[in-house]
Amino acid sequence: MCSLSLFHYSEYLVTAVNNPKSLSLDSFLLNHSLEYTVAALSSWIEFTLENIFWPELKQITWLSATGLLMVVFGECLRKAAMFTAGSNFNHVVQNEKSESHTLVTSGVYAWFRHPSYVGWFYWSIGTQVMLCNPICGVGYALTVWRFFRDRTEEEEISLIHFFGEEYLEYKKRVPTGLPFINGVKVGL
Repeated sequence: MCSLSLFHYSEYLVTAVNNPKSLSLDSFLLNHSLEYTVAALSSWIEFTLENIFWPELKQITWLSATGLLMVVFGECLRKAAMFTAGSNFNHVVQNEKSESHTLVTSGVYAWFRHPSYVGWFYWSIGTQVMLCNPICGVGYALTVWRFFRDRTEEEEISLIHFFGEEYLEYKKRVPTGLPFINGVKVGL
């Protein structure tokens, strides 16, 4: 619960600091999607049932510690991406370029093209590893992978439209950071 609360509160707080024009209650990401709500409820149900029927499954300290490290890494990377992007960061993929919109390629964006997605990816899977939830761990991994594969392609279409060759050169140099996700394919 602490990890979940910190994630959602910090999403709002960093948005308030970096991009107050886009700030709304949606910035908490609490109503992200029906799938997100179902996933959260599923993980709580799995944890509770396994804790009742197989409590030894919930006492794998090294696995919980690994999950905690994934959560901390993911949270820090996502917030670093939000701070680095500044007012360019928005929770909604932008279809129109604003006058102040610039291509951010420094900081964590020099390591990954989509560091906020990488952070959320490892944060979400880490929550399930930390809880020793094998079913939701696999389910989260597959679901967030598919979500970010689609989201990355959608966002990169806009970025290519906004920044053209500058983005294509950046795309060649820097990986997405997400396993087996290369982003939108660009024809020659």
